[in-house]
Order: sequence, then structure tokens, then C-alpha cells
Amino acid sequence: MALLLIRNDKNYDPWLKAIKKIDPDFPVFIPENVKNKEDIQMILTWKAPHGSFDHYPNVEVIGSLGAGVDHLFEDPSLPKTIKMTRIVDENLIGDMREFVLGLALNSIKNLNTYVAFQKENTWKPIPYRRVTNVTVGIMGLGVLGEAVAETLHKNGFKLTGWANSKKDIEGLKSFAGNEQLDDFLTTAEILVCLLPLTEETKDILDKKLFNKLPENAYVINVARGGHLVDEDLLDVLKQEKLSGAALDVFHTEPLPENHPFWENEKILITPHTASKSDPASIANQIVDNYNRLQSGEDLKNTVSRDKNY
Repeated sequence: MALLLIRNDKNYDPWLKAIKKIDPDFPVFIPENVKNKEDIQMILTWKAPHGSFDHYPNVEVIGSLGAGVDHLFEDPSLPKTIKMTRIVDENLIGDMREFVLGLALNSIKNLNTYVAFQKENTWKPIPYRRVTNVTVGIMGLGVLGEAVAETLHKNGFKLTGWANSKKDIEGLKSFAGNEQLDDFLTTAEILVCLLPLTEETKDILDKKLFNKLPENAYVINVARGGHLVDEDLLDVLKQEKLSGAALDVFHTEPLPENHPFWENEKILITPHTASKSDPASIANQIVDNYNRLQSGEDLKNTVSRDKNY
């Protein structure tokens, strides 16, 4: 039996080298060199072409090569009862901690404004805020959300958080469920979206939600592009309801050159770089889970089919 890697970017070399460094005889393949499709027992993928899973009749586990799994559920060829996994990695988590902290500090210290001033040779000090006077509201308190909360708390921010259920996180006031969403939103001077993308959370970042935030709130989306209604964000920015937004994820990636986000000075665009899976860091996890499958042990970092995350 064997493991198959499928990536939309076909960047396989770092993954193969990292896995083979742990075990030179490890049975790992890419689509181009699979000799017998019946041998494939586990597939790990990042945005495989839809329909890919149909070709491997004996696959027992399909996993994501990143933290997100929405790309798996979007594929109609995903078997209904298949076991699923995702990546949980300290480097990936650390990257997200640093990225969100940087964006939060950038927003309250007006660094984007000074970049614009520099282009115009303008010397103009403007008021800024201190972390101890700013509340960051985090939507989604899973592994990444909790880690980000911990880092923001250590750096002095006030925190609130919203999830399906109440969480016990140091320095954070927890809100839960749809009945407490509005109360949560009124606290979030900086709103960070780290929700999984599901039918329930799709398009959650819309005009209705934005209008419940404090005046001049700042929005950070490092979850998925599908959470955001693009036109609604542009409208509330034009109305000066929000002070700005930092977006790392989009409906279409790369972001099309003609998308209006590019021309909006209140939007900071980054090309889905908040956190990336590092093959060298997660190869042990891949090998371990494959070996667990062979020995009949419980897999690590499994995904709930009911919750879609």
C-alpha cells in the first residue's frame, strides 16, 4: 500500500525530499509515477483537481496538506464515508500568530497611511492608539484562533472571541452561538476572521455584520475568501464605516488584476501568505499518520464530517 500526494501547483520536490529524509523506503508517490492505482491507501492533497479521488478505489484516508479542509469538501468526488485529516503544525501556528499581530499593530499605528504619505513626500504625524486601549475580536477559536489570542494577550491587547461554544482562554471574553454574535461584534475594534469555511460561515463578513462593529473598526481576514462579500466591504469602506481591512485570502487566487480591491487604498492585500505548510516541519506528522493507518491506530488531526472542519 502507498501514500499519494496531489498538489495543484505540482510542487512536489520539497515534500518528497522531506518524507524520504525520514524514511528512504517510504512508499510515497505523485500522480505521474503511480504504477498501480489500487495500491493507493492514503491521499494527501492541496486543492487537487476535482474528480481526482475517483481514480483510487482502495483509498481509506484523504487529508489536507494544510490547516484548511474546505477544498476537500468542495470536490464532489470526495467519498461520503472517507476518513479525513488535516495539518496541525507549530510552525504554521507560529506564522499565523506573528502575521495577525503584525497586522493588528499596523492598523493602530497607521503604517499604511505613512506609506501613502511617503509617496507624496508628506510629513504629517497623525494620532495613534496603544494596544492596551484596543479590543481585538477573534471569530473562530480553534487551534489557530486560540494561538493568535494568546499572542495578542501577551502583547497587551484586550480580547473578545466568538465560536460555536464558550472557550476558556486567558485574557479573552468568550461569546458563543448566533444569539451572542451581535454582542461580540460591538466589542471588536479590530475584527479577525479565523473561522473554518462552512455553509454556516460562508459570506458571514457582509454589510449587516460590518454595520454592527464599532465605528472605524478594522477587519482582518486570514481565513478564507468565501467568508467575505467583496462588494459589501467596498461599500462600507466608501461610507467610512470601517477604517480599513487587511485581506490575505480571496474568492479567486491569484486575485484578478482588474479586481477593485487593488485600487482601494484602505485595503492591504497579501497573497495568501499568513501561514504556509513547511514540508520539513510536517513530514514526521505525515509519516506517523500513515504508519498509524497501517497498524490500525487512531489517526491524528482528524476532521469532523458533520462540522466540515
